[in-house]
Amino acid sequence: MTHAIVIDKVNDHQTVEQKAVALPDLAEGDVSIKVAWSTLNYKDALAITGASPVVRSFPMVPGIDLSGIVLESRHAGFKKGDRVVLNGWGVGEKHWGGLADEARLKGDWLVKLPESISLRQAMAIGTAGYTAMLCVLALEANGVTPDKGEVVVTGAAGGVGSVATALLAAKGYRVAAVTGRTEEEDYLRSLGASSIINREELSGKARALNKERWAGAVDVVGGNVLANVISMISYGGCVAACGLAGGMDLPTSVAPFILRGVTLAGVDSVMRPTSERIEAWHRLATDLDMEKLESMTREVAFEDVIAIAPDFLAGKVRGRIVVPVDPSLN
Repeated sequence: MTHAIVIDKVNDHQTVEQKAVALPDLAEGDVSIKVAWSTLNYKDALAITGASPVVRSFPMVPGIDLSGIVLESRHAGFKKGDRVVLNGWGVGEKHWGGLADEARLKGDWLVKLPESISLRQAMAIGTAGYTAMLCVLALEANGVTPDKGEVVVTGAAGGVGSVATALLAAKGYRVAAVTGRTEEEDYLRSLGASSIINREELSGKARALNKERWAGAVDVVGGNVLANVISMISYGGCVAACGLAGGMDLPTSVAPFILRGVTLAGVDSVMRPTSERIEAWHRLATDLDMEKLESMTREVAFEDVIAIAPDFLAGKVRGRIVVPVDPSLN
């Protein structure tokens, strides 16, 4: 038996509880993993609260991230004892996820964890930090270098935004951090932000073009905020867009793209090819200040996960949350 958080649906009513489940009920896969740490992401909160139809089949164990030790493998790329990390691939949505003692997954979904990153740090990074690294890589690939000017990060006090701010600042970029929680200014400056912008400044209806202001952007919000950011990107700049907390609509025009040569780079973390995942994790191992990572991380007990999930939807969560499952494995 394994202990897990289990989401189910009875007569169109969603239930969520901690309970023991039989190992044969775990989803199919060729690698069995003893879970050391998991984490709580915005998507997990949507699944646990039922606020959005994230879960594709029932019953489901949420948790789009996990780190742990391989117990058994029929996959050529992994052996017993390997330290691995999992992000995305529909885990926690249509395949049982990381908020459980044990997981059974496809080896093609796993990445061997760099030696310099602990199992706990892997979950402090999680999908949020891994996505932030993909965004930084997208900016670099599109020629946004520190000498080109300031880079803006929206939703900067959240998980993706916090790590993106720290990563960019560490590489010498000047970072403008956008947040709706102005009380987080000291926190954001501690991560390396050079200026703080109230989200309300970017929440109104966007013009097609505004004064050029930033060389690049990492956006986790979407909607009017993204439209306003695009309108203020300098000639030849790039916006790495990875979230939709503010909505799926994009009320803008083609003007920034054809008159200023702006690139809108969509960043998907769920189905990213393995080679790009490995690159991102190795860059995180070298580029991310682990002391800053720790400063943005909070530990939440497994038994408190269900209760804290609504805080994500209320915008009350700063930075990253890690969930110890078997921290002795660290």
